[in-house]
Amino acid sequence: MLAIIIVGCSTKKNTAQTRWWHSFNAKYNTYYNGAQAYIDGSLEKENGNKDNFTEMIPLYTVGNKNSRDIGKGNFERAVEKAEKAIARHSIKRRPEWNKKRRKTEKDIEWLSRREYNPFLWKAWMLMGRSQFHKGSFEDAATTFSYMSRLYKGQPAIFGKARAWLAKSYIEAGWLYDAEDVIRNMKRDSMDWRAVKEWDYTFADYYIHTGELEKAVPYLRKVIKHEMRRKQKAREWYLMGQIQAALGNKEAAYTAFKRVIRSNPPYELEFNARIAASEVMAAGQAKQTIARLKRMASSDNNKDYLDQVYYAIGNIYLAEKDTMNAIYAYEAGNEKATRSGVEKGVLLLHLGDLYWAKERFGDARRCYNTALGLLDKDRKDYAQLSERSKILDKLTPYTDAVQLQDSLQYLAKCPEKERLAAIDRVIDALKKKEKEERNRQAEQESQKEQAANSGIGTNNVGNNRLQIENKQQQGSTWYFYNPMAIQQGKATFQRLWGKRENTDDWQRVNKTVVGGIGLTTEQDNLTDEQRDSIAREEAKLDSINNKTDSVKNDPHKREFYLAQIPFTPDQLQASNKILEDGLHHSGVIFKDRLDNLNLAEKALRRVSDSYPDYEKMDDVYYHLFLLYMRKNQPETANAYILKLKSQYPKSEWTAVLTDPYFKQNAKFGVQMEDSLYSATNEAFKHNRFGEVEGNRKISDTRFPRGANRDKFLFIGGLSKLNNGNIEGCVTDMKTVVEKFPKSRISEMAGMIVNGVQAGKKIRSGKFDLGDVWNYRTNVLNDSDSIKQVKFTVERDIDFKFLLVYHPDSLNENKLLFEMARFNFTNFLVRNFEIEIEDIEGLHQMQLSGFRSFDEAYQYARQLFSSQNVVAQMSKDTRGIIISEKNLQLIGTTFSYKDYDDFYAKNFAPLTVTKRYLLSEPAERATPREKEKDLQEEIESRNPTERDLNIKDQMNGEVDNGMTIPMEEDKAKPDNTPANGMIIPTAESAKPKDASAISSPKVIIPVEEPAANTSKTEFIIPMDEPSQNIGPDNNRTTATSKEQKAQTPVPTHQPSTPQPSTTKKEGADMPTNETIIAVDDNTFEVPIDKPTPVKKDENKSIAPANSGKALTNKPTPPTPKTKKDKPSAPKAQPKKPANEGPVIYFEEEQKPNTDKKNPDDKSQPALDFDFDDEYYDLDGF
Repeated sequence: MLAIIIVGCSTKKNTAQTRWWHSFNAKYNTYYNGAQAYIDGSLEKENGNKDNFTEMIPLYTVGNKNSRDIGKGNFERAVEKAEKAIARHSIKRRPEWNKKRRKTEKDIEWLSRREYNPFLWKAWMLMGRSQFHKGSFEDAATTFSYMSRLYKGQPAIFGKARAWLAKSYIEAGWLYDAEDVIRNMKRDSMDWRAVKEWDYTFADYYIHTGELEKAVPYLRKVIKHEMRRKQKAREWYLMGQIQAALGNKEAAYTAFKRVIRSNPPYELEFNARIAASEVMAAGQAKQTIARLKRMASSDNNKDYLDQVYYAIGNIYLAEKDTMNAIYAYEAGNEKATRSGVEKGVLLLHLGDLYWAKERFGDARRCYNTALGLLDKDRKDYAQLSERSKILDKLTPYTDAVQLQDSLQYLAKCPEKERLAAIDRVIDALKKKEKEERNRQAEQESQKEQAANSGIGTNNVGNNRLQIENKQQQGSTWYFYNPMAIQQGKATFQRLWGKRENTDDWQRVNKTVVGGIGLTTEQDNLTDEQRDSIAREEAKLDSINNKTDSVKNDPHKREFYLAQIPFTPDQLQASNKILEDGLHHSGVIFKDRLDNLNLAEKALRRVSDSYPDYEKMDDVYYHLFLLYMRKNQPETANAYILKLKSQYPKSEWTAVLTDPYFKQNAKFGVQMEDSLYSATNEAFKHNRFGEVEGNRKISDTRFPRGANRDKFLFIGGLSKLNNGNIEGCVTDMKTVVEKFPKSRISEMAGMIVNGVQAGKKIRSGKFDLGDVWNYRTNVLNDSDSIKQVKFTVERDIDFKFLLVYHPDSLNENKLLFEMARFNFTNFLVRNFEIEIEDIEGLHQMQLSGFRSFDEAYQYARQLFSSQNVVAQMSKDTRGIIISEKNLQLIGTTFSYKDYDDFYAKNFAPLTVTKRYLLSEPAERATPREKEKDLQEEIESRNPTERDLNIKDQMNGEVDNGMTIPMEEDKAKPDNTPANGMIIPTAESAKPKDASAISSPKVIIPVEEPAANTSKTEFIIPMDEPSQNIGPDNNRTTATSKEQKAQTPVPTHQPSTPQPSTTKKEGADMPTNETIIAVDDNTFEVPIDKPTPVKKDENKSIAPANSGKALTNKPTPPTPKTKKDKPSAPKAQPKKPANEGPVIYFEEEQKPNTDKKNPDDKSQPALDFDFDDEYYDLDGF
C-alpha cells in the first residue's frame, strides 16, 4: 500500500495529489531547513555589519564590502537546500486534459506552464535571495533571470523575480542592465503583489545613479514595508543623508531624530546624533559645538573622538572659521584611538585645508596617513594619490627653504631673542613628550584593569576597538588591508626613514655598471695610505663623540645653535640649499601644480637674489616658459637675451634660438617618434648611414627628447659595423650615466661590463644561420647516433611551424591573419596557435594535424593566401614536422639537419588527393547540449524519485513510461472496427496544447462496434457492461502497463490500485466529466461514501457495475464546479483568485464551499503554503 502511494506521488505524474504531496514535502523538509539557514545568515549579517557613516550608507548591508562575507556559510546552506528542493520536487510534466469543453484563457495559461509544483517558486526565491545576500550577484542574476522565464505566465512571481534581478544588477554595478529591466517593467503592467519588491528596487536604483530626489518617495515606502527594527533605523539614517545632500536640513534632522527614537545600536545612534548636530548647526553654532564637546568628554564616546572633532571642525568650516576648523581636526587626529576610515576622512579634509593654505609640508603629512586608511574605490582617491605623489617631490625642497630662512633669520636676531625662540621649541618638545608618556601610561592602566576585572567600560571600549580592528583586517590580503599597510609604513619609516618610492631604493648606484664615472682619488691610494687615513679619522671621531652627546640632544640649546649659520662658510652652504630648493620647487609649481604665481615667486627669487647660481641658465629657461604661459612675451624675450649674453653655449640657448623652436614646441613629440621609427627600421635593414644621420638630427633638434636614450643606443650599435668598438662603448656609457632609469640602460650596462671583463663584441647584425645550425648536444658516438634519430612516421600528430626573427615582421598582425585564415577556412577543425622564443628565433606552432598529409595540405593552402604571406618577412620559413621530431630540434639536431632529413624522406612522398581538413578530428568530442539552470541543479542533486520501490515491492511498478500508440496500430487483430483507440493514462497526456483536442480520445459510444476483441487496449462496444467513461480509460491503461511488465492472462481482472481509483473518482456518476487536471484549485475528487479500504481487495469490474454502466453518457455538464467565465483582460487591484497554483500572503484564499455547496464528495485539500513567515519578508 505504501509503495503504491509513493509511486502515485512521483514527479513524473501531475495530479492534484502529487502536486499537494510535493508541495508539502518541499515546504516542511528541505525548504524549511534552508529558510532557517537564511534567517540565521541574515541575523548574523545584520549584527555584524559595520557601516561607513562618513559616506552614504547602502540600502542593503551586502553593499558594504567589509560585511559581504558575514553569514556566507548559512547562505550557502540555504542555496544547497533550495537546490535540493528544486531537484526533488519539481513537476515538469503537463497534466492530463480531457474536458469536453473549449479551453479558456486560464486553461491555456495553466497548461502552458513549465512548473506545476505550486510551492516551488519559493525555493527559487530562497536560492536567489541567498546568493544575493552572500554577495554572489552574478549567480543571483542568473537565478532570477531563469526564474522570470520559468514563471513568465504568472504575473506576481514574474514581477518579484524581475525586481530581484534588477537588484542583482544594481549591486553588481551593471546599471545599464538594471535600467533595461526597470524600463521594460515600467512599460508592462505590474502585479500588485510585486509592488513591495519594486519599491526596494527603485529606491536602490536611484540611490546608485545619484538621482536622490526620485529615490526619496520610494525610500519612504521602503521604510513602511520594513519589518526589522535595525534595518529600519539604517533606512531612516539613509533618508537623513539623502535629505542633507539635497539641502533639506529640516527633513534630514527629522530623519536623524527618528533614528535616535528607534533605539538602534549605539554606534548608529551616536552617528545619528552627530549628523543631526551638523545639519541643524546653522544659526546655533555655539550651542551645537558645546553639545559636541560634552559628547567628547563622555567615557562612552572615547573611541569616537575623531568623529566628534570632525563634526566640530565641519561646523567651524561652515561658519568660515578655517583656523578653528584646523585646530578641531588636529585635535581629532591626536586624540583618535582608532585607525579606521573615520580618521582617514578627517585627515583628508585636514590635508585639503593645508593644501589650500599652501602649507605643503602639513598637507603631505595628512595625505600620506590618509592614503593607508581610505578605500581605493572612493571617488576622490585618485586626486588624493596624485597630490601625495606631487608633495613627496615638492616638500623636501619647500621644507628646506623654510628651514634655511628660519635659521638665517635667527642668525641675524639678537642673542636674547634667538635663545627665547630656541627655548620655546624645547618647551614644546618636552610638552609633547609628556603628553605621549601620559597617554601610554593610561593605556597600560586600562590594560591592567581589563586583565584584573575583565568587565567595565574600559573593557567594553577595548573589546569594541578590537572587534573593529578585526573587521577592518578580516581575511583580506595584506595589500588590501589599510591597517596592515599603515603599520608597515610606520615600521619602514622607523627603520629606514622617509624615502622616495623608487625601485632599488637601498642601492647607492642603481645602474648595472658600478664603476662608470665614479672613480675617486682614494681608488689610486695604496693600502698603507688608506690605513693611515682611517686611523686619523678614528681619532677625530673619538674627539667629536664627546661633544656629539650635547649637540645631538634636542633638549639642549647647543643642538639648535649648531644648525644656525653664523660664519660666512655656513651662510654660503645655507644659500646653496636655498638656491637648489627654490629652483626645483619653482619648476614643480609650474609643471605639476600649475601654480604660476608660486613658481614665479620662487624662480624670480633665485634670479634676483642669487645671480651666481650654477644652474641659472635653467632658471632663465623656465622663466621664459612661465611668462609665455602668462601671455607676457616681452618679459619672456628678455630672458632669451640673458641666455644669449650670459650662457651662449647652454643647451637651452640652442633650443630657444632654434628657428624650429615653435614647431618643436607644438609637434616635437610626434616628430621625434616618427624620426625614431624611421631610424629603427633603417637599423633593422642595415642602412647604417641613415641611422647615423638621424642620430645627428636627434642631437641638434631633440637633445632632451623622450627617445634620446634609444637614439644613443642604436647609434652605438651601428658603429660596430665600421669596427668602431670604442665609439660603441662610449655611447653605452653615456646611456648608463644620463639615463639610469631607462630600460635600455640595463642592456647598455651589460655591454660595458662585458667589454671591461675582456669579452669581444661582434657585429650587431643578426645572423639567422647561427641559430639555424644551433644544437646543444654534439654526438660523436656512433651508437648514440643510432639510438637518437628522426622518425619517418607520417600517420602521427604533426605540427606546422613558422620560424622567423621577431624584429623582421609585425608578429601581432601575423597572428591575427593566421587566426582569421583558420577561422574562415576550417569550420570543423580547431588549430591551436602557440608562439615560443628559442635562442632569439620565434616559432609560431600550429597543432591539431593527425598526419603528414593534413599538415602538408594546410601549408599549401596557407601559402596561397596573400593576406598571410604579406605579413611574413623574406626570412620566414615554414616547417612541417611531427611532434616527436620537434623534440629533437635544438638539442640533438638543428633546423638544418631536419631540412636535410625532410628533403630525403618526406618531400618525395605522394600526398592524398582527398581533402582531409574538412573532416572533424577523431579526438574532437561533440559539443554537449547546453543545459538550463534547473537541469544543472538536478545534475548536482541526484534525486530518488521512486525511493527504491524495487526493494520495497515484489513486482514491477509503474515507472511513468509512456507507451507509444503507434505500436498498437501495428496489430490488426486488436484494432476495433471503428478504428478508434482508447488512450492509456500515460499516453493520453498530450505533448502540446494542440494534441489535447485530438479526435483519438473521443469514443463514439452511440455506434457500438462489431468487433469483440478481448485485449485490454480495446473496449468492445457491444458489451453493455463495459464502462466507457474516462475513469475506466485510465484504469485500463494502468492495467495494460502492469501487464506489459508482468504478463498475465488477458481474461484476469487487472490489479486494483486503490490510490489511483480514489484519485480518479471511480464512484462518481458517469454522466459527469472526470477531469485529470485540477482546474483553478487544489481540490481532489475523493469518494467519501466508499472508503478505499473496503475496495482494496476487490477487482475493478464490480466497482464498475451499476445503472450508470448501461446508460448512455450524456454530454459534459457546462456548469461544473470549476467552469466559470474567464477573467477580463484588465487586471483587478486585488483579485480573489489569480490561478490554481499560488496564493500570496496579501490575498484571501478562495472559499471553495461557496462554489459548489451541494458537492460533498470532493473536499478541498489545504494548500496554505504561502504564509508570511515562509516568504521571508522580514529578512
